[in-house]
Amino acid sequence: MTTDLSWMLEDIVHNVPKARHAVLLSADGLPRGATDGMAQKDVRTISAAMAGMQSLSRATSHFAGPGEDRQWNQTIIEFSHGWIFLIGAGQGAYLAAAAAPDVDMQQISFRMHRLVARLGNNLTSPPRVNADGLAGQSGAARAQQGAGGKGIPIADLDEVVAEVQGARHAVLLGSDGLPRGATTGMSQDLADTISAAMTGIHAYSRATSQFAGVGQDAQWRQTVIEFQHGWIFLISAGRGAFLAAAAEHDADIEEFTTRLHRVVPRLSAYMAPRGEASRT
Repeated sequence: MTTDLSWMLEDIVHNVPKARHAVLLSADGLPRGATDGMAQKDVRTISAAMAGMQSLSRATSHFAGPGEDRQWNQTIIEFSHGWIFLIGAGQGAYLAAAAAPDVDMQQISFRMHRLVARLGNNLTSPPRVNADGLAGQSGAARAQQGAGGKGIPIADLDEVVAEVQGARHAVLLGSDGLPRGATTGMSQDLADTISAAMTGIHAYSRATSQFAGVGQDAQWRQTVIEFQHGWIFLISAGRGAFLAAAAEHDADIEEFTTRLHRVVPRLSAYMAPRGEASRT
């Protein structure tokens, strides 16, 4: 029988101002505990979504760049009305927490990791998952190392990557989840592979909106995935489109994301469906 660990999760909402909820889940999406005030149906929905999110997050490690240690650290989802944080909590277990937009992010991160340490008596430490251990990774890695991209190069994205030290590459996805263009040198195979994963991450992100809280005209803004060796950013590009970008771990991520958001309005020219674009 699985032990209900809900009582331990209350530490987050009781001690972090603006924290809303916390859920402990297994890798296969089964809830192990949740804070008070959440309906069981919502707990099950969030657990399933977060399980899918962590799986896809890990599968994108090669997009963040090469490195001996490609361990996934966390995934953060930002909405206009709140935040969601997802971290490992032991072998086959994950901890998700939701908070208001003005939460102290350092404080909630500290409390989450401290709780994971306390959970150590009930859950064992997570394995270090590297890109080489993921299904299909070798093919994706070869695609990244291929000579030159064959997709549509986007000069505006090339400019952002060139101006921010540690920035790696970016790909623009249409509302159908298909790549509309990418930075120069990114192979079509890598663009297609990462687009499929990012489409799933985008869908899971939007599905968690209610967990972050209830807000009028609530909007998803971005999803950030942190690895030991780098970062991945997925941001809204308007009209159902989104932009995925990667950078080294020591890059100036504030500068990078600011520049990415600034360039979004200039990407509308690439948003026509592929068939229409080919006729223009």
